[in-house]
Amino acid sequence: MLAALLLSSLTATAAMAQPAAQAPEPIIELAQANCSAAAQQVVAQTGGQLLSVSPSGDGNCNVTVLVPGQGNERPRKVTVTVPAG
Repeated sequence: MLAALLLSSLTATAAMAQPAAQAPEPIIELAQANCSAAAQQVVAQTGGQLLSVSPSGDGNCNVTVLVPGQGNERPRKVTVTVPAG
C-alpha cells in the first residue's frame, strides 16, 4: 500500500514538472527577418546609421536612424514606420 502511494506521488510530481507548450519560434524569426529588411531599406534611403528597429505589432516596423546633417548641421534622429516585409 505504501509503495503504491509513493509511486502515485512520484508520477504526479513528474507530470507537474513537464514544461508548458511554447509558441513556435519560426514566427518570431520571420518577424525579425521582415524588420531586418525594412531597416536595410530605410538605411539605404536615408543614408543614415541604424539606431534601432522594432516590430510595432500591426505588421509594421519602427526604424530609427541617425541621419547626417548637411554642412555644419548636427545629425538628426529620424524614426520611420514602414511595412514589414
